[in-house]
Amino acid sequence: MNFKSFAKQATVVTLSTAILLGGGGSFASAKEKDSRDHKEDYGISHITRSDMQKLIEQQGNSKYTVPEFDESKIKNISSAKGYDELGNLINLDVWDTWPLQNADGTVATYNGYQIVFGLAGDPDRGWDTFIYMFYKKVGDNSIDSWKNAGRVFKDSDKFKSDEQNLRDQAEEWSGSATLTSDGEVRLFYTNRHGWDPANGFFGKQTLTTAQINVSEPSENTLKVDGIEDHKSIFDGDGKNYQTVQQAFGGGDYSDNHTLRDPHYIEENGRKYLVFEANTGTETGYQGENSLFNKAYYGKSEAFFRSEKSNLLNSPKKDLAEISNGALGIIEINDDYSLKKVMKPLIASNTVTDEIERPNIFKKDGKWYLFTSSRGSKMTIDGIDDEDIYLLGYVSNSLTGPYKPLNKTGLVLHQDLDPYDVTWTYAHFAIPQEGSDNTVVTSYMTNRGYFEDHQSTFAPSFLLNIKGDKTSVVKDGVLEQGQITIK
Repeated sequence: MNFKSFAKQATVVTLSTAILLGGGGSFASAKEKDSRDHKEDYGISHITRSDMQKLIEQQGNSKYTVPEFDESKIKNISSAKGYDELGNLINLDVWDTWPLQNADGTVATYNGYQIVFGLAGDPDRGWDTFIYMFYKKVGDNSIDSWKNAGRVFKDSDKFKSDEQNLRDQAEEWSGSATLTSDGEVRLFYTNRHGWDPANGFFGKQTLTTAQINVSEPSENTLKVDGIEDHKSIFDGDGKNYQTVQQAFGGGDYSDNHTLRDPHYIEENGRKYLVFEANTGTETGYQGENSLFNKAYYGKSEAFFRSEKSNLLNSPKKDLAEISNGALGIIEINDDYSLKKVMKPLIASNTVTDEIERPNIFKKDGKWYLFTSSRGSKMTIDGIDDEDIYLLGYVSNSLTGPYKPLNKTGLVLHQDLDPYDVTWTYAHFAIPQEGSDNTVVTSYMTNRGYFEDHQSTFAPSFLLNIKGDKTSVVKDGVLEQGQITIK
């Protein structure tokens, strides 16, 4: 255990001891029952405060720690070139990426190539966020083997639609891609509308899809030959998932509204999208009343009362009130339009408003659900701003209930200065056919932090999954951007 992990445990112990041993009115409030106390799980699974506190004790264990990387060997993606506002050729930052996958989550092969879609943009323009397509031949794993097909969408593509929702698009955010049974490339992404600089809040987010027409290989080159069937799918219903109007309609822009990162899966011939969101009015909405819901705390009655008392007197109380992150799910039709809105798979009420980039696949008859999250967005004492997590959950059914992997949900942890070149985020586990090992990808280096280092593909590494346990494979570091074992 490193010193910082020990210090975090000590913080939790000290706070708990203070609550139980006195300190003004703390002892009384921890023992008394409040008329607002209740327990309602809304028929969904929860990331509990108890699990997150126990998770801190696991930090520093090599099973759950992102490997250390050699900074001197980290390369920019040589093909990640684009143009600034003046038309000058520049090096692009590349951050969130996702591979073209088969319906079961394994990496798809397109005419002998592997394809990765990713967010990229000008390091000097933080709002410059668009989807690019990278590709390489199967078997080539060097970072320099990745070629850049350029932006997937032309600026004019959104205006070809009569749909105002598309025409208002300002940026393209993360999603997923699948190779259909017809051999077509189907992309799912987040349409992000414009934002108000005066108030500093992000605009509406909508789950969106398009068929991407990728050329046949010619002279070892793939090209995007245009798009078809570009359309919106879902932007919240209010009851299951918070809408942007619910979040900001009252003029308060402090909320962290999310409705993004659509991840495509299939089960028994039916199509689904799992996505990041916030709970709606019928699935455990935000507000002070949520702080009195035992379902969000877990563990015992004594823990609920002491932890509630601590939270009610915490500087993080206001943040906890609006923390209602969720991993949602919808069923879609064969034409990729909305079919059915379903309850969230898991929610993080009072813990965090932001559980990102859901990634889900089936292995050995069980469903594995992963999500990235940042300590800076959490409300748990002992977790700090530099903590980065991949959390994971497992279920015998697609719709749950989901139980935490490794008893707490901790799959990966990194604790680095954000100005460290080897800082990583957006970890994405890719199942490998016939193996208990998955390949974990991520991006490395915060965008715009360095003149000579761009955000780039991080070295991938292996994560072993067996039942309800995972562990980082010793000496399992792979090439930057590698997405398959072979």
